[in-house]
Amino acid sequence: MTASHIIAHDLGTTGNKATLYDRDGRLVGSVFYGYDTEYAQTGWAEQNPENWWLAVCRSTRELLTQTGVSKSDIACITFSGQMQGAVALDKEARPLRKAIIWADTRALAQEKWISERISFEEMYRICGHRLSPSYSLAKILWIRDNQPDIYAATHKFVHAKDAIVARLTGVFATDPSDASGMNLYDLNTETWSARILDAVGLPLEKLPEIRPSTDVVGGVRADVADEVGVNAGTPVVIGGGDGACATAGAGVLRAGSAYNYIGSSSWISGASTTPVFDPDYRTFTFAHVLPHMFMPMGTMQAAGASYQWARDQLAGAEKQVAQTMGMSAYELINAEIDTIKPGAEGLFYLPYLLGERSPRWNPHARGAFIGLTMRHTRAHLFRAVLEGVTMNLRVILDAFRTQGLHIDAMRVIGGGARGRLWNQIMADIYGIPIQRLSVLEEATSMGAALVGGVGIGLYPDYSIIEHMNETAEVITPNPSAQAVYEQIYPVFNTMYEALVPVYEQIAALP
Repeated sequence: MTASHIIAHDLGTTGNKATLYDRDGRLVGSVFYGYDTEYAQTGWAEQNPENWWLAVCRSTRELLTQTGVSKSDIACITFSGQMQGAVALDKEARPLRKAIIWADTRALAQEKWISERISFEEMYRICGHRLSPSYSLAKILWIRDNQPDIYAATHKFVHAKDAIVARLTGVFATDPSDASGMNLYDLNTETWSARILDAVGLPLEKLPEIRPSTDVVGGVRADVADEVGVNAGTPVVIGGGDGACATAGAGVLRAGSAYNYIGSSSWISGASTTPVFDPDYRTFTFAHVLPHMFMPMGTMQAAGASYQWARDQLAGAEKQVAQTMGMSAYELINAEIDTIKPGAEGLFYLPYLLGERSPRWNPHARGAFIGLTMRHTRAHLFRAVLEGVTMNLRVILDAFRTQGLHIDAMRVIGGGARGRLWNQIMADIYGIPIQRLSVLEEATSMGAALVGGVGIGLYPDYSIIEHMNETAEVITPNPSAQAVYEQIYPVFNTMYEALVPVYEQIAALP
């Protein structure tokens, strides 16, 4: 019997999700194994790669036990993983220190040092990203500056998924999507940037080889096969970064298609045949998991987090009633929102509880309700929150539109995409149909499985994703509500601009 199942691992921030897909693209089983993040100092965020390995081994074995699928029926193992980290590995693929993950921003001095050797503009034009301590390069240089012995002993600096792949196969590789989140990858040539490497004095030998996301980098080594719970020689496909895999899982595979992920944070991303360099540096671009494709993207910090804050701080009564009735408090809140007209009678919410990324790029921005009057109720506040988050996401969408990207519909995934009310608000504010997909929260692992299946030939091509993740519902704009939002959207932007100097004054307070 020919092996017909794919194990896809999604090495996230809170844990590893192991999923099993069959030859028809159906999800057969899913197991989650958590691990911790250490915040030893302000701005630091580290994880132990040994915990990733433990999570992969245990979740693999539990997944096969739970589903009753034989290890001889595993056609390949593939990966998605958290991006923008720095994992220092020796020649045996063992970690030399804890991994500095994407959320770590300690490398401010290294960011400044890099900026003195390569300009902001040149960095953006090469790699499609701003220079930032959030990316891998500054983190690698922090290790060089502060732990020179570890730096000298490091064979390769890799990402989370690449560290596991190296341990499984003995091959040190990455893929374009993960490489493009390092401030080291040239989107134009699709290789490591010689210009950046020379500028910072980083030897090319410290970086892994870049392989296509669908590449079978090797087979599971005999000395680790039993520990993992699979047969020796099982093919391992490199896969992609979690954002790129989510893009594939959302079915965004052709130029002009786009999706909106709504979780605690949120992003809008599309697909393009060429890198998208915004003249105002508002958005950024990753490499896609599809060969020679790219992912322009803009990310906001507090999307679902704003709605969660409103639930926790303003909806005590709804939470109590919902608990009694065995339902979600959000269902009750949505029913209240539905009683309020679009525009919340002149009440605005600025969703900057955590500062803001693209396209504002303002860490000092803060949240606010503006326009409160005596007639406003909690229901108005709730509606204003959803409208404010969605108008802020439209700022990202409009940045893409000014770059010449024509987006005719928006796919939505993530836990926040479940509510039809919010879908309708999105349709009305974006002015395009919203396509809510049938699989909302497994899109990342599904994208990894898609890449793996195509890589080994189990799936004929990427188009199978249309069957794996179908459109569950299409929500079209309501013309009257859309007209209201067209009037108030410019006011929303004016409010932010007016408050920028106030935010600076707040940041300067003791």
